[in-house]
Amino acid sequence: MLDLAAIRADFPLLGERVGDAPLVYLDSAATSQKPQAVIDAEVSFLTRANAAVHRGAHTLAAEATELFEDARSAVARFVGARPEQLVWTSGATAGLNLVAYAIGNATSGRGAPASARFALKPDDELVVTESEHHANLIPWQELAARTGAVLRHIPVRDDGTIDTDAAASVISERTRLVAFPHVSNVLGIVNPVAELVALAQSVGALTVLDACQSAPHLPLDLPALGVDLAVFSGHKMLGPYAVGGLYGRSEVLADLPPFLTGGSMITTVTLDEASYLPPPQRFEAGTQPVSQAIGLAAAVRYLDAVGMPAVHAHERALEARMGAGLRQIPGIRLLGDAEGVERVGLWAFDVDGVHAHDVGQFLDSRGIAVRVGHHCAQPLHRRFGLTASVRASAALYNTEDEVDAFLDAVSGVRAFFGAGS
Repeated sequence: MLDLAAIRADFPLLGERVGDAPLVYLDSAATSQKPQAVIDAEVSFLTRANAAVHRGAHTLAAEATELFEDARSAVARFVGARPEQLVWTSGATAGLNLVAYAIGNATSGRGAPASARFALKPDDELVVTESEHHANLIPWQELAARTGAVLRHIPVRDDGTIDTDAAASVISERTRLVAFPHVSNVLGIVNPVAELVALAQSVGALTVLDACQSAPHLPLDLPALGVDLAVFSGHKMLGPYAVGGLYGRSEVLADLPPFLTGGSMITTVTLDEASYLPPPQRFEAGTQPVSQAIGLAAAVRYLDAVGMPAVHAHERALEARMGAGLRQIPGIRLLGDAEGVERVGLWAFDVDGVHAHDVGQFLDSRGIAVRVGHHCAQPLHRRFGLTASVRASAALYNTEDEVDAFLDAVSGVRAFFGAGS
C-alpha cells in the first residue's frame, strides 16, 4: 500500500484549485506532475554546479560532468540498462527520429562499414501497428519515402488488442524493422512484447519499442524484453520537459551511424573529415539537457524509493475502479475494453451525443483535468470510427476519491448537454 498522503504532499501542484473546486489531475499520460525532489534537483544544479559538461577542465565543469553522468547511470539502471546503452535525447520523438535518420544515413552509405547492415533497399519493409502514437509512425513514413521502403501495419482487433495472428503474416522475410508501443497511449493495454520481438527476430528485423506509457507505470527491464531500441520521455515519468532516453543494445548502437553532428561527438576533425566517438556520445552532438537529465535522475530515484511494483499495483486498482464505474454509465463507449489483459491506469472513451471537447470542458468546470482529442493517434481513432475521445489517466499520486469524483462528473455529462439521462 502506498502512503498517498505523504506522496501527494511531495507534489506542490496537486494542492491547487480550479475555480472553487480542488484539482483532480487525470492527465498524467500527457504529462505527469513533478515532485519537489525533481524541482529541487534542477534548481540545485543551476544554482550550485551549472557549467558545460564534457568541455572544461575547471572544478565546476568537472562537477557538472560528474552529476550529468551519474544521472545517466541512474536512469539507465531504472530501465535495466548499462550507462553506455542510454543516449540522452530531448524526448521520445527525438529518439525515434534519431533512429530513423541514422538508418537513412546508413542507406546513403554514411557510417562505418558495419553500418551497412541497416541500409534499406526499395521494397524492404518497415512494420508498425495501427495503435501508434504519431511519433512512432511519421518517422517511419518519412524513412520509407526517402528510401523506397514499404510501410506496413499490424491491425488491432475490435477490443484494442494487437492482432498477433495478422502480425505473423505482416512480418515477412522483407521486414527490416518492427516498431510498436509497449502500452498504447489511447487503449492502456500492455502489448505482447515477447511475441512481437520473437516474430521480428525470426526474420532478422530490428525492433523499436515506444516505452513512454510503460516507463512511469511498470517495472521495466528493456534488455530482458529483448528489444533492440527503445525510447521514453522524462516529462511523463515525473521528470522535466525536454529530456528523454534512447536505449539501444550495445552492438546496435555501435553500428548505427550518427544523425546530428557537431561538437562533443567527435574524436578528431580535419577540414575534410571527422572521426566519431563511440555510443552514447556519438549521438549527443552539441549542448545536452544537463539540468533536465539531473532532474530525470531525481524522478527515477523517487519512483524507485516508492517501488515500481507498488506503483503498478496502485494504478491497476485505480484503473479497475475507473473502468468498472464507466461501464455503469449509460452512453459511454470504452476503447480497448479487452478482457484478461494487463493494463496501466488509463481509459479513453466516447460519450454518445457529446463531443469530446465539450466533455472535457464540462469536467474542467468541476476541477477535473483530462485529455481530449485524438491523442496524437488519428489512425487508431479512425479504426474505431472516431475523430476524438476523452482520456483519463492516473498516476501514483491519484486517489480512489478522485476517481469517484471523476465518475460522478461523467455521469452528469449527457444530461447537462441534453443527450440523455
